Amino acid sequence: GGPRPLPGQEVSVKVLGALEDGGLVERDPRLIFVPGYGDVVQALELGVPTMQPGEVSFFLAAFPYAYGRPGSREPDVPPDAPLLFEVTLLEVRDGPDPQPLPAAARLRLGSQRRERGNFHFARGDFAAALRSYRLSLRALDGPATAPPGPEEEEERREQRVKCLNNCAAAELKLGRAEEALAACEAALRISPDNGRALLRRGQLLAEQGRDAEAALVLRRALELDPASKVIHTELSRLAKRQSNLSNT
Repeated sequence: GGPRPLPGQEVSVKVLGALEDGGLVERDPRLIFVPGYGDVVQALELGVPTMQPGEVSFFLAAFPYAYGRPGSREPDVPPDAPLLFEVTLLEVRDGPDPQPLPAAARLRLGSQRRERGNFHFARGDFAAALRSYRLSLRALDGPATAPPGPEEEEERREQRVKCLNNCAAAELKLGRAEEALAACEAALRISPDNGRALLRRGQLLAEQGRDAEAALVLRRALELDPASKVIHTELSRLAKRQSNLSNT
């Protein structure tokens, strides 16, 4: 009884997930998520909003709606495996506004959502990956119950840089070079010597024809990683292009 979940509402469900041979691979007595955030497999994203509180449903999910073609190590799901989910909708409530969290809880939530983004990225769902990375940043930047200690603040900075680099990678896969460049620059504002962000920013600047800026960024990246073949190749390509332009 009661209304079905609306967009943005948070749900609590009891979930059992089994393979075709009956092997149980998922058991969660109270899984909490907001449909649409990308924190669970698509079978639950799509199926739970059709349910009413107290209802028990069975969803037979083909592999694209479960763990995809690669499967998963944790839980142990083989490639191309369909799953049968038994789902009980326990509760529906309004989606939570960002609530002050202890520093450790913010870090844990941010890490979970970044890892979920990596899950989507590995399966080629770059829009879902980007959504999870943004939710991770939102968790990391949310209000805290108390000022973080030095170690917690350092870990938060490191997680934000990882997330922004991942956002840049997802934006590139979606063909959005300007957004990818903005994500790189945001990462470098936090960590000016982050090699991954420097390299990608240099590559993006070069693609835009901003060769002088690209060369400066790539030389800085090379100072940090002198053995990088990728950076040497990018600088050689820039030098060759500038030589060709000067000869025309």
